[in-house]
Amino acid sequence: MKLPLNQTWDLDAFFPGGSGSAAFAEHLKVLQASIAAFQEEVRTTAPPQNADDTAALASLVERYQHNLKHIIEADSFVGCLLADNQKDKKAPALNGQVKSLSAEHLSSLTHFDQVLTGIPDDVWSAILHKEPFAGVAFALEERRALAKEKLAPEMEALINDLAVDGYHGWGDLYNSTVGQFGMTIEEDGKSVTLSAGQAFNKLHTENREERLALFEKWESAWADKAEYCAEALNHLAGFRLQVYKYRGWDSVHKEPLAINRMEEKTLKVMWDVIDRNKDIFVNYLNRKAKLIGVDKLAWVDVDAPLGDSSKKISYDEGAALIVDQFKPFSPKLAAFSEQAFEHRWIEAEDRPGKRPGGFCTSFPIKGESRIFMTYGGTLNNVSTLAHELGHAYHSHVMTDMPQLAQEYAMNVAETASTFAEMIVADAVVKQASTDDERIVLLEDKIQRAIAFFMNIHARFIFETNFYAERRQGLVSSERLSELMVEAQKLAYKDALSSYHPHFWAAKLHFYATDVPFYNFPYTFGYMFSAGIYARALQEGAAFEDKYVALLRDTGSMTVEALAKKHLGVDLTEPDFWQSAVDMAIVDVKQFMALTEAKVK
Repeated sequence: MKLPLNQTWDLDAFFPGGSGSAAFAEHLKVLQASIAAFQEEVRTTAPPQNADDTAALASLVERYQHNLKHIIEADSFVGCLLADNQKDKKAPALNGQVKSLSAEHLSSLTHFDQVLTGIPDDVWSAILHKEPFAGVAFALEERRALAKEKLAPEMEALINDLAVDGYHGWGDLYNSTVGQFGMTIEEDGKSVTLSAGQAFNKLHTENREERLALFEKWESAWADKAEYCAEALNHLAGFRLQVYKYRGWDSVHKEPLAINRMEEKTLKVMWDVIDRNKDIFVNYLNRKAKLIGVDKLAWVDVDAPLGDSSKKISYDEGAALIVDQFKPFSPKLAAFSEQAFEHRWIEAEDRPGKRPGGFCTSFPIKGESRIFMTYGGTLNNVSTLAHELGHAYHSHVMTDMPQLAQEYAMNVAETASTFAEMIVADAVVKQASTDDERIVLLEDKIQRAIAFFMNIHARFIFETNFYAERRQGLVSSERLSELMVEAQKLAYKDALSSYHPHFWAAKLHFYATDVPFYNFPYTFGYMFSAGIYARALQEGAAFEDKYVALLRDTGSMTVEALAKKHLGVDLTEPDFWQSAVDMAIVDVKQFMALTEAKVK
């Protein structure tokens, strides 16, 4: 594998010239015309009243998928521009254009929904067996059912139009706020101002005094932005709650569960099983506290490395490690990852001006993905890279499918990424040459279980409680911090000596306008992928084709049906979830045994 000299991605493959791209301007112009054509076509199309009269509907479905694909391409491009250079003044304007086009597209779909709901049930059943409907039958059936629960098309169209400067506008305000984030530290005798992404990476230093000092600065920096963040969060939630009220939706979980094609019973049993098993993970946290010489871990200690895990792993070494570990499980995944590295699909450079976090975004017209992160040379960075490559591979194996059949939910999207992460983490532990090295690597692996079982749980509890209070009125920044700490104490069973009050401000997931409750799908994906990983361990490379088949079905089934078909399990019962938790418990037990002598 020959890696490029720099660690920046290639966006010119889509639209040369960045935010000044003439090709992208033309793309938006053509897209706007296509959306207008769809709007005109859908207004003049009557619902078919027999199964042979489907030519007009077929045309609508094809145009719908065409527009969706081009919107995703545009949104991904702008998202990349906004992430890799938060000082780019043109990118926010382009983002506004894309949001407006997306709103027009969504408004036109309210009329499309009217066509779908106007089709008699017997005719609808017959139509779904014909092409081009059969290949996207699940998505169309899902859309038709949800349309019956929404407001009149004119009202839904109005909501989408108002969302551009309202709902999405508040999300944009948060992004602008993060873009102005700066945390100044002393480094090699000089004052250095870090972006949010760089500052977050610094929090994982091995030196505890330095870690605590940096975390204090981190908290203070977010406290300075708290009023802006609180304003954005309150109005995002307020917009959602008003929409839910007019639709007659009582539960704030209804929309995210529908988006994730998941039953409420599945969500409840997942959290119940996790909660029942938390004691052993609290024991792990207490053991880690003893190992670093404190009575209780502080919030910033939870993800801190033990021993030599803080050593730097170069980008080239990280890339080679990932590809080498993918090969035994999936040669196709390994070959795909090599392609991503070699063709500059990854933005990993550690520089100022980048937004925090990591993501993978797809470009369906080109049939490629792009991965964003800030690579600082830690084992956690290697895990993030493997995680995002899993996302990219998921999109890759579906590129030949109709666009609507590629629209998988976030929870199953996290399955492929977490599966890839598990492969790398498990292999690294097994390759450890000494017990001390194994302890360090096991601990890094267990951190992920803690994140999904406790950190993500805290986010879910916080958002649920926040929405309950937001129904009564605006929630102050001080109260948001109180709610955050209360949620963290509950999720961690009060195992920590200090918490992260401004986590609600620092975590961009709370401000995403495309997916509400951007939290529990991560835990679902982690545990679902544990079941897949167990099968992969049993079957080895023979599992590869079965794995691809599962991924290709993720856009065409509920998660319960997907699990039943490909794993033979019932997600509404606790057995599967317990088996997934048990895999993490094995790691904890091994860690506890290996560290027993070190704390006596």
